[in-house]
Amino acid sequence: MKKLQRIELLKDFIQEAVDRGATSVQSVHQYIADLPFEALEQTGLLTEDKTGLRAKQQQTIGVVYDAIRRINREIGQLISDQFENLEESKVAAERLAPVAPAAKPKAAAKKKAAPRKKAAAKKAV
Repeated sequence: MKKLQRIELLKDFIQEAVDRGATSVQSVHQYIADLPFEALEQTGLLTEDKTGLRAKQQQTIGVVYDAIRRINREIGQLISDQFENLEESKVAAERLAPVAPAAKPKAAAKKKAAPRKKAAAKKAV
């Protein structure tokens, strides 16, 4: 697996973890936020006509965590787009790169010939 693919897989893993984490935290948040309403109902202080407050609160909490999940998806998409751009630019660079000539085998190292001695001039006798 290529390094870029592994990084993108890690990005997907983190994005999924953030999404699941936001959903879990939302559930806990809504449960805790609902406790005062339950206590008020049990004591009779919260009447049916005021239970709309509970629904409003639950809706508000939902909007916040939906925004977190949406931002997480958008950031993930932005990062994926950048990975795609990197891959496309790499392919384009490979296609546009000049073709290197075939490598010539290196000639055996030539030995430098020893300099020739000058021929001695023959003397006339």
